[in-house]
Amino acid sequence: MNVTTGAGTAVAPSAPTVEIDWSEAFCSEGANCFRFGLDDAGRAYIGSTLAPGVYVSDSVEALRALISAVKAGEADHLL
Repeated sequence: MNVTTGAGTAVAPSAPTVEIDWSEAFCSEGANCFRFGLDDAGRAYIGSTLAPGVYVSDSVEALRALISAVKAGEADHLL
């Protein structure tokens, strides 16, 4: 399965501030922590706790598809 979306954006720390409601960070072994969030417009975000102002944003459906693909092992070749 290929997951593609043209709506996604990567945001640098200098971008305008967006009010994001972040969930508690998910940490794997070695303290690699990621967090998921939503804004008031319903956009979804994934960010690292190491770089709080840097995140990936897309629709909830697109990020759900990404997470499902990763869980299915479709990104294992990157490891």
